[in-house]
Amino acid sequence: MFIDLVKIKIKSGDGGNGIVAWRREKYVPRGGPAGGDGGTGGSVILRADKNISTLLEFKYKSIYTADNGENGKPKNCHGKNGKDLVINVPAGTIVRDTDSGSIIADLAEEGQQVIVAEGGRGGRGNASFATPTRRAPHFCEPGEAGIERELELELKLLADAGIIGLPNAGKSTFISVVSAAKPKIADYPFTTLVPNLGVVKTPEGDGIVLADIPGLIEGASEGAGLGYQFLRHVERTRILIHMLDILEEDPAGNFDRINKELARYSDHLASLEQIAVINKIDVAEQEKVDSVFKQLKDRNTYVFAISAATHTGTREVINLVMERLKAIPKNLYSVPIEEDHAACDHDDSSFNVYRHKKAFIVDGGRIKRLINVTDLTNNQAVYRLQNILKSMGVFEALIQAGIKEGDQVIIDKFEFEYSEDI
Repeated sequence: MFIDLVKIKIKSGDGGNGIVAWRREKYVPRGGPAGGDGGTGGSVILRADKNISTLLEFKYKSIYTADNGENGKPKNCHGKNGKDLVINVPAGTIVRDTDSGSIIADLAEEGQQVIVAEGGRGGRGNASFATPTRRAPHFCEPGEAGIERELELELKLLADAGIIGLPNAGKSTFISVVSAAKPKIADYPFTTLVPNLGVVKTPEGDGIVLADIPGLIEGASEGAGLGYQFLRHVERTRILIHMLDILEEDPAGNFDRINKELARYSDHLASLEQIAVINKIDVAEQEKVDSVFKQLKDRNTYVFAISAATHTGTREVINLVMERLKAIPKNLYSVPIEEDHAACDHDDSSFNVYRHKKAFIVDGGRIKRLINVTDLTNNQAVYRLQNILKSMGVFEALIQAGIKEGDQVIIDKFEFEYSEDI
């Protein structure tokens, strides 16, 4: 199964919490604070891998989560950092943020990678807050939350030459003759339902990649047939082999119609160099072949008349493709990339305030983590928590919600009576 468009959900690792701990050793009076910092959460990284040719695996697994950082440890020991999660994708994959629609990466080359979600920073332990005037801090810091986001992965095949044309023009037969590709071939429209890739060896010993693009018909740029799904795969090619069926009523007219679809889809496709190939001459009248050849010669620089079924003229077409590719630079067509701020935005300081019966509930990710690492039996730690909540605008939001002196406030497991003196 060929899959070239998927959506996945990713989450980087949460940073570990710092802890409150004390140095307690024999013969060491007043050992002082010794709470270690939490580890950094693992990041999520996408990496291009030329050994993968489809996005199929993402149809079966669509949620990916990196490891969390460990909490800090006593004796000033740092928590272990979370392991980064590296997700391999096919070379040629475009990464798009689903929420904003912006393109954040174009992984066109082998080994190219991008961080799509940074891991959360680890929280500081109480040892980090010790000062000459505050020698015994009874508080620590929570780790940052990881980043959750949804991404769209779109694959654009990397091929040197793309073979285009109407259904049944002989594209699949041609690629099976000139390469080792074995596409399904039958005498009915839309035999080919997915793009096929074939490699043709050059005299120098390396190879060029051909892509057979199926389902291209008039109206494809507007979604007709299968062509719209696969036009993206010819955007990265450097030259097009335009296959025409001589048995059709108007092969030259078909040539014009397909080129109009390419132009409607993108200016880049319309600008690609083309080699026009008239196919099935073994079963056509020579007079018609000559007439169509002349018409196409008036429209295009390079025109060939071949029979893919009998291999007549196929080698000449490939030789010209190889020759022209030497003159066309390997400048992969790339899409404009936008700066990806969401990959490192750990700000989850938003919160909600709502009333439930006689109490006011405050709900928010960062606030909950602050509560979890605060020693609520320690006045110093509670005082610091109050200052943080005030700076975040929690108390102002409670006032706007209608709270009054003596009303109960619940933040996760922390309950207290509101006072205007706070």
